[in-house]
Amino acid sequence: MPTLLTDAPERPRSLTPPRKRWTRKECVALEPSGLFERERLELIEGDLISKMGKNRPHVNAFTLMHLWLLEAFGKQLVNAEAPIDVNPSDNPLNEPEPDLIVSNRESSTIVSGNPQPHDLNLVVEIADTTLTFDLTTKAALYARAGIVEYWVLDVPGRRLFVHRNPASGKYTAVMVYSENETVAPLAAPNAEFRPAQAFALS
Repeated sequence: MPTLLTDAPERPRSLTPPRKRWTRKECVALEPSGLFERERLELIEGDLISKMGKNRPHVNAFTLMHLWLLEAFGKQLVNAEAPIDVNPSDNPLNEPEPDLIVSNRESSTIVSGNPQPHDLNLVVEIADTTLTFDLTTKAALYARAGIVEYWVLDVPGRRLFVHRNPASGKYTAVMVYSENETVAPLAAPNAEFRPAQAFALS
């Protein structure tokens, strides 16, 4: 039976030196240098976050989750590692690039700019070393944007966190599914998923 998550995981204290906060405008100015393509970066709360260095369990889980989403929703609705927009007040300092997104309209109809929150049926992050970040910073960002459903696949823990009902800047329903429990996306209620399906190659 899935577990109701009542408290967000504590964010560990970090003793890091001051960092430069970046804006999307500044990041656009960097694009001709090829930095973003070379380094695989996303902008979260003014920080440039590296999406490089994924290990084999992460790659395997990503591949299997991607294949399942394609089967459940069709290739025209699923995008891998595509940037999205969030809440207008968050956009200047944020341009997240989720591992996987499911749109509610065909990708070919989005001809300029990023998908908007109202375009998204599901956002998925594959978490190996980034679980706390995905369950706190990114969950808050996606909740403020009103993204209706957000999944975090916890690779080491072999479980799935399902976030729903965004309200007042947070998800009011967060359930945790163990590897052999099943859940269906809100937008595809007949497509049941077991987290174990994403760990077959692990």
